[in-house]
Amino acid sequence: MNILLWVVVPYLSATILVGGLIWRYRYDKFGWTTRSSQLYENRILRWGSPLFHFGVLMVLIGHIGGLLIPKSWTEAVGISEHTYHLAAVFIGTVAGLCTLIGLGILIARRRLTGPVFAATTKNDKVMYVVLVGVIVLGLLATLRANASGPGYDYRETISPWFRSLFSLRPDPDLMAGVPVSFQMHILVAFALFAFWPFTRLVHAFSAPVGYLTRPYVVYRSRDARPRPGLRPARPGWEGPPRVPSRTRR
Repeated sequence: MNILLWVVVPYLSATILVGGLIWRYRYDKFGWTTRSSQLYENRILRWGSPLFHFGVLMVLIGHIGGLLIPKSWTEAVGISEHTYHLAAVFIGTVAGLCTLIGLGILIARRRLTGPVFAATTKNDKVMYVVLVGVIVLGLLATLRANASGPGYDYRETISPWFRSLFSLRPDPDLMAGVPVSFQMHILVAFALFAFWPFTRLVHAFSAPVGYLTRPYVVYRSRDARPRPGLRPARPGWEGPPRVPSRTRR
């Protein structure tokens, strides 16, 4: 079971993620978009979207630092485990709450705004369920570990296991004693990664490099008054203008 959960599932999720991104880019390039609903409603979106994206960014930075940077490195620069733990718990909790509140605003907006709800697909609904599950399980694991004791040092177990996946020498035994709440959070996160390429979340892998070199967008006025040198606009149903015929003498 340890090999299945902590070796097979991670590599399977990564394979689906990479393969799905390649497939999506090759066969659904025009669908590589957020399917923005800003035109339908903008007032609530201006609150929910920045809050959600700011929280996600902070959570991502925290996970990268906690999982990829070894414990010995932070101690070598003078950061004790106690100091790191307090900072990680405080910043991680705030970032997780920002992400959850922002996502809650976006889900409420999508459900209560008619045109936005009409544009919501079944794929979007499943994506929201999995995304909420990852965030809630992560917050519960963090709060439970720190409320019922001195906290759980995941950099002794989860972090070395995660890094062992990249070295192609996975060590599933490191995950045997990890609390169930952390295990559930990790498994649902892998499910989200496997589902990622087939949702609107795919836009996270887009880099707006072409924006720096693309030509300017030209906007032209639609003033109803005729401008010098231009014929006045005519409704389409009136047909082309008549050209007077010559009369013979």
